[in-house]
Amino acid sequence: MDKLTIKAETKIINGEVNLTASKSESNRVLIIRALCDDYFPIHNLAAAKDTETMIQLLSEKGYIKDVGPAGTTMRFLTAFYANTPGKWILTGSERMKNRPISILVNALKKLGAKIKYLEKEGCPPLEIEGGNLKGGKISIDGSVSSQYLSALILIAPKLKGGLEMELTGKIASIPYLKMTLALIGEFGAKYSFEDNTIKIEEGKYQGKEFTVEADWSAASYWYQIAALADKAKITLKGLKEISLQGDSAIVEMFKHFGVQSTFEGTQVTLEKNDQKHSEQFDYDFSDCPDVAQTLAATITGLNIKGHFKGLESLRIKETDRIAAIKNELEKFGASIDILPDDEIKVNNALLKSFNGSIETYDDHRVAMSIAPLCLKVDSIDIEEPNVVAKSYPDFWKDLAVKGLKSS
Repeated sequence: MDKLTIKAETKIINGEVNLTASKSESNRVLIIRALCDDYFPIHNLAAAKDTETMIQLLSEKGYIKDVGPAGTTMRFLTAFYANTPGKWILTGSERMKNRPISILVNALKKLGAKIKYLEKEGCPPLEIEGGNLKGGKISIDGSVSSQYLSALILIAPKLKGGLEMELTGKIASIPYLKMTLALIGEFGAKYSFEDNTIKIEEGKYQGKEFTVEADWSAASYWYQIAALADKAKITLKGLKEISLQGDSAIVEMFKHFGVQSTFEGTQVTLEKNDQKHSEQFDYDFSDCPDVAQTLAATITGLNIKGHFKGLESLRIKETDRIAAIKNELEKFGASIDILPDDEIKVNNALLKSFNGSIETYDDHRVAMSIAPLCLKVDSIDIEEPNVVAKSYPDFWKDLAVKGLKSS
């Protein structure tokens, strides 16, 4: 499917949604299981393309591992195969071949890894001669991507002597880091995290049955729909009020737009109330960068001004998401300034009839964050809509059931 047109047949959105599972949790637990001596069942694994790729590459016997556009998979498998005897080539999409990985590679080399760059220095593809790495103490820049740190944390219990990491710089996406630590602890690893230093003891993972929580990143699009609808009452299944996922911060964010959350067991009901929404929304997304696009599109649709910080990691995602936010939202009449330090300022939007197409840049989050704006314009044409398979394969189907029809 090269193009999809989405149109809101109703602006009153009600009903239940069975959300896709968290690919962040899924991919971490898959690595833990691969490192565990005993196989254990994982329930509710994400149906996301990234998770399918992780499952496939961990199970297949070939030495060439092609992750496609899956950044988490590339980073986690770099550490995993560096500590796995054998010879491996890790490659990916053209975009992946331009995404930096030198911080992780340099850290692994300090632990004894043998890794070569096959094309562009500092980027995949990589040739890895895997072996049993030694542990020890390393210093690593924590300001670029928490995925580098998580990749090291996941293999740390298997390193002789364990691992001590001193993190320098402003630590990016701390909730994802804490998620990784909590998950290795769930499977028996012993660790501490104090004063920017992480210590993980050598040991064995203890296999146990595990159920993956639903995806709070996916939930963000339903919060956005609730905020942009005239009225809404939407129940999202499989979410915990106390979650390991940093994107659960949307519960508090969307209160600014009149969306209230009521938890009952493992589900949350969103209701849009009649309170007047904020006229200005400023936020530091350092802990939850994946929902920044969702919030930028939301305030555009509500004609709210905003100033967003903590977006540095968006430059090295599936696309340059900061540029994508500006390019695509300005098609709706928004005025967006890119400030120093990769901050953005969203000025008042003058929503207009939309006659063009939305480019998705091979980025699932561009497509999903723009789609709910169909509640504010006649219809939206979205190019390459199948990119949503990366994290939320049923996105278009779920929207259609609630009246946001695509053709």
